Amino acid sequence: MMIETDFMREFKYRLKRKNIHIAVVGLGYVGLPLAIEFAKKGFTVLGVDLDKDRLKKLKKGISYISDVPAKDLNRVIKKENFKPSGDFSQLSGADAILICVPTPLKRKNHPDISFIKQAVKSIARNMKTKTLVILESTTYPGTTEEVILPFLEVGGRRHSRDFYLCFSPERIDPGNADYPVSKIPKVIGGINSEAALLAAELYKNIIQKVVLVSSSRVAETVKLLENTFRIVNIGLIDEMAMMAHKMHIDIWEVIEAAKTKPFGFMPFYPGPGVGGHCIPKDPLYLYWKAKHHGFSSRFIKLASDVISFMPEYVVQRVEHALKVKGKDIAKSRVLIIGVTYKKDIVDLRKSPALEIIEILQEKNVSVAYSDPLIPVLRINGINLRSEDLKAKNISSFDCVVIATDHSAIDYQCLFNNSRLILDARNVYKGRVSDKIIRL
Repeated sequence: MMIETDFMREFKYRLKRKNIHIAVVGLGYVGLPLAIEFAKKGFTVLGVDLDKDRLKKLKKGISYISDVPAKDLNRVIKKENFKPSGDFSQLSGADAILICVPTPLKRKNHPDISFIKQAVKSIARNMKTKTLVILESTTYPGTTEEVILPFLEVGGRRHSRDFYLCFSPERIDPGNADYPVSKIPKVIGGINSEAALLAAELYKNIIQKVVLVSSSRVAETVKLLENTFRIVNIGLIDEMAMMAHKMHIDIWEVIEAAKTKPFGFMPFYPGPGVGGHCIPKDPLYLYWKAKHHGFSSRFIKLASDVISFMPEYVVQRVEHALKVKGKDIAKSRVLIIGVTYKKDIVDLRKSPALEIIEILQEKNVSVAYSDPLIPVLRINGINLRSEDLKAKNISSFDCVVIATDHSAIDYQCLFNNSRLILDARNVYKGRVSDKIIRL
């Protein structure tokens, strides 16, 4: 058991008095909810982001994240508990700095941690002595120790003497009201146990349960395992769906029956692809790192390939269904229902619906979309406006594809007025009709 140091005792005392200043670097889907949660608890929080549009909205009390209600944002700004800024020099006043920046993929599945490096360099130039630095951005095992630690140990600065460093993976599920930030257990792995314990004391102020692991590498791998578990199972059920279609079996009925087993089975559902900031890329970080250790993770690569194929598969199913009805897809009108990557969420990141639209456009198909959350779609060369789902308008399309099953859609009206529906989300569960084609 670790002996509590004088600094730890002081840190805990200051936490109780809300006398710890917190900075969050990156005010996206992870950073902003965290920043507001700390601010709501009475801490002084600096939110740093280089996106001028984000900062402008925040200063006006406008939230661009569904998990952060505008009333909460305005309350903490009015009380001066939260201050958005684009000035990294203000990090000099922070006792704890949380890094929540994007970690995209380059071509050929190479991790892009350039945003992390840029953030850490700015932190190193501005942080004061005894600062606690916590990386939340998903990355490959070893990043905290191999990349961030050397950046911070410059000019004779040393860990445990001048600063403390941890990794604590973000686990936010956008739009999930059942599991807000406070209810999702926080995994923490430090460069050493003192750093981990300091981070645990910090997070206990906003999160019900913290889970300490032995190292930052373990914590980094925890996040990747969670999302690898999901990508492998989603890839499996997508492949099963394609196989079941060939065998004239309803995969949705199969899943419903299988999940009656009270042990040894967890239901996953097929879909038009996977979007968001985690599942499409996080497991490939692990795949990339494993290759550097001479190990090829076949499960991860195969699952990723299967899921990546799903938008093309949806288009193939549409093309075949239209052909059966004597229609050439190139001479048809197709309406995509829902373009965000997830139900009832304003988030287009890696949405499979966008790829479906792109593939259809490449085939010279007249394609349109309807999404109550996205009135205008200008992304990846797509320039469209959301269609009104009025009876006459719906009936003008040869095929409707339900890519995202938003709650606000009138599915009965859609059914009544559509000629053909490819239901990729099982919206019409149990309904028998010649016009419905299930994935």
